[in-house]
Amino acid sequence: MAGADSLQTGWEVFVDFRLFLRDQNKGIYLVLQDANLNKMCLHGAMFEVGFDRVIPLNAFTDSSNGYLINDTCVFGAEVFVCKERRAGKAERLCAINSAMYKHPWKVYIPLKFRPEFLESKPFFAGGQTWKIRLYPKGYDKGKDTHVSLYLTLANPEPASKILTEFTLRIVDQLNGKHFFCKGCQWFSALTPSFGFSRLIAFDILKQLDKGFLVQSYCLVEAEVTVHGIFTAL
Repeated sequence: MAGADSLQTGWEVFVDFRLFLRDQNKGIYLVLQDANLNKMCLHGAMFEVGFDRVIPLNAFTDSSNGYLINDTCVFGAEVFVCKERRAGKAERLCAINSAMYKHPWKVYIPLKFRPEFLESKPFFAGGQTWKIRLYPKGYDKGKDTHVSLYLTLANPEPASKILTEFTLRIVDQLNGKHFFCKGCQWFSALTPSFGFSRLIAFDILKQLDKGFLVQSYCLVEAEVTVHGIFTAL
């Protein structure tokens, strides 16, 4: 894509293209195309697209194949512009080497009058602010049968997506046999919360010998590692 500096901020050009290499002996073309590459979107973070393994070098330089004759070769391009300059869709990935952060949360769960949900205080991990949300009555598929546990991005930015690996755990405070689940998700303003609707059955949670609920207190842990951030250009 040439002359991109003259285009408006957030430009995009959708193209359907083929590249050609001419066999000068036979007057025919080697057609370079790929179903996964032909219809591409060029934007501020990607000015070019193509093929890194067109033809073996020994085949290209062998004059009997007709591609290189008298130090001259012939290339061609066929380009169809499908759509131009749709702003605000290009994205940039910033990889983050963040350490895993573990956040413990001791939460009081009354047995008789369980609230719809409980939230931890905000905590900081991987440059982002998070909360743990616990549903004592269950949520979604775990409604009325399980305790549900979710990780929530507290202050999502509209144009960003956060690639996050996380573990949510309910700690067995007596026997060391914890209930936990792991996930790796893109958190964003549209989907700020991910978790597990059936983390532990409420019937198991309230059995005192199991150690998950001690004097009506439950110990929850979240392990959070941010791997990258997508932002709109």
